[in-house]
Amino acid sequence: MAPGTPAVDGRRIVGVNAETVTHVSSTDFPGHYPGEDHSWSIENFKKNLQVVIHHSEALDCSFSLIGVDASIANAFRRILIAEIPTLAIEYVFIWNNTSIVQDEVLAQRLGLVPLTGSKTGLNWLKWYRKPTEEDPIAPPPNDYNTIVLKLQVECTKNPGAKKGETDPTKLYNNAHVYASALTFEPVGQQNEMFPEPYGSIAPVNPNILLAKLRPGQAIDLEMHCIKGIGADHAKFSPVATASYRLLPTISITSPITGKDAEKFARCFPRGVIGLEEVTAEEVDRGEGIEGEKKAVVLDAMKDTVSRECLRHPEFEGKVKLGRVRDHFIFSIESTGQFDSDELFVDSVKLLKVKCNRLRNSLASMAR
Repeated sequence: MAPGTPAVDGRRIVGVNAETVTHVSSTDFPGHYPGEDHSWSIENFKKNLQVVIHHSEALDCSFSLIGVDASIANAFRRILIAEIPTLAIEYVFIWNNTSIVQDEVLAQRLGLVPLTGSKTGLNWLKWYRKPTEEDPIAPPPNDYNTIVLKLQVECTKNPGAKKGETDPTKLYNNAHVYASALTFEPVGQQNEMFPEPYGSIAPVNPNILLAKLRPGQAIDLEMHCIKGIGADHAKFSPVATASYRLLPTISITSPITGKDAEKFARCFPRGVIGLEEVTAEEVDRGEGIEGEKKAVVLDAMKDTVSRECLRHPEFEGKVKLGRVRDHFIFSIESTGQFDSDELFVDSVKLLKVKCNRLRNSLASMAR
């Protein structure tokens, strides 16, 4: 169990055995336990819901979401991946491309470059409604729905290169074309919404390699960026990964001491199991020899539930592994357009919008 984590009701534990997994079904419904009412209520939900932040950085955050069903946790994960709108390159107009990278491949590479800019401006941008078979007439690009980027680069020989030099980056100018070569062309109100130098649209990582050139080769193109969602294309997904896992539990039911304790600790990732000396009080309870090393659980959250300890006969009947059914450890890695913690808040807002839409639809049906 993680430090500071309260004891968990055994009914909430998913049993992890040597060959099977038990107690996997949810118990949040009436009649599961005789004489007990487990029907859902908003008051119980508020009382049991917890959010514990483990670390929070711009590109990476981890937190525990406690007291919700797996369906809710998975809804947040799917919204994070597929439904939070972001800005990405959608249209590429190639005027000249004499590199060895084909036009369509270069356009695909450009589309996958994560972009960043002023968050105020990114939220100000409107959706660009693309033409469809039902509505083939799309609105023209405007300053509030389209961002224009340009890439103009040509490779030339470096007259100052040393004789016998073999490094192409020193032999030639612009031998490697990086994402830093993309330039932002603001129009209309975009000058105010994406101010220089830190608010303008730019690649999250300027060192992404786009193409390699040699003397005489050049790339000249224009890109139009629009807002979209990951359900349409992965380039619009705001996260590199968004995942969760259940909190592991490790219960040592019988003392593990001496050499067995050291072997037991090696069955888990570093930091999960620690070694402490047996105290006089524990000796009185028949839990070993005073001064001898015994195994204790330091931080079960670091465990990967490999079941290695269940493969050794000396630990049989001395340890129980499990996972807490309603304790989800989330990990979110942002691609850089928005901070990782902001993305989860956005997913909560989107789920609320979906719920309101469903409620209104049901009310309309009732009428």
